[in-house]
Amino acid sequence: MFTTLSVPLLLLVFGLAAGAVWVAGVRLSGATDVLGDRLRLGEALGGLILLAVATNLPEIAITVSASVQGHLDLAIGNILGGIAVQTVVLAVLDAFGLGRHAPLTSESRSLNLVLEGSLVTAVLMAVLMGAQLPKAAVWGRLEPAALLVALLWGVGLWLIGRARALPWRPEGPPPTLPPGVQQARRQQDARKQSTSTARAALVFAVAALVTLGAGLVLALSGEALARHLHMSGVLFGATVLSLATALPEISTGLASVRLGDYELAVSDIFGGNAFLPVLFLLASLVSGQAVLPQLQPSDLYLTALGVLLTAVYLYGLVFRSRRQWGLLGLDSWAVLGLYGLGLLGLWLLARPPG
Repeated sequence: MFTTLSVPLLLLVFGLAAGAVWVAGVRLSGATDVLGDRLRLGEALGGLILLAVATNLPEIAITVSASVQGHLDLAIGNILGGIAVQTVVLAVLDAFGLGRHAPLTSESRSLNLVLEGSLVTAVLMAVLMGAQLPKAAVWGRLEPAALLVALLWGVGLWLIGRARALPWRPEGPPPTLPPGVQQARRQQDARKQSTSTARAALVFAVAALVTLGAGLVLALSGEALARHLHMSGVLFGATVLSLATALPEISTGLASVRLGDYELAVSDIFGGNAFLPVLFLLASLVSGQAVLPQLQPSDLYLTALGVLLTAVYLYGLVFRSRRQWGLLGLDSWAVLGLYGLGLLGLWLLARPPG
């Protein structure tokens, strides 16, 4: 359907789908906040289970669509490139959410966030291990290495839930809230009190469906755009497509930060990044192939970049430095610099030889 459209029309369709993803992401944030409280999940775990999965519905749609059509390079690039892009979203939240108030990591006081970031690195290392296995390592339509990644993610969730019962208490001064947050919180609390659990669940479901549908449109129009622009699937998936599918994380993260919910904002990113590699199992089931052994050097490069960027923010969460240059904390500057260098390296890897 999209292959016959001109580039301007494809750009319009792609932009409208990205806008739908943005608006639905804002609705998801509010509904998740209510459901997290009603289901007693807590900020950090609530973001990991509810918001992280829902805001990655575009990636789910892209993975299914690309796997059905045999374009696994697009699915792989979107999954691994999405992890790097979504980690950079933390720098966006640092700049436009808190600004000169304080670095985001200095205001996030939950040790669960460190566990979530560690889970991201664990599943990415499992991806690197699975990439070394032979392509014949598949049982029917099930890839054992991808199944291991999914099981590792599930065990990680369970351990994070157990960690909530440990007697850890934050020390030092509590986070300072910028002006206007208290009033915004009161308004938010009033809206939450007037919203029933059933209504919140309905809003969550509708917004998630919109996100899923828009993600499918992004996949189809993006694939056509990549062909028109003569871009490789991995390069397009890791850059343009990943940026578009990261819009829910930006919208929900900004909404959380402006309410002073710093833990939820960081948890959304780490939780989503830990979940994304699980989609390799979905790609394997849909395509009937072992996906991880098909990872190219550029894919392995993106995986390592995701580990590196996550490690920077893990250090930021531990040290909680309040030093800033301009609108960003030192960790966010480091992430932006490393990501810029990473894109340069990706371009060198993806360009044709000669």
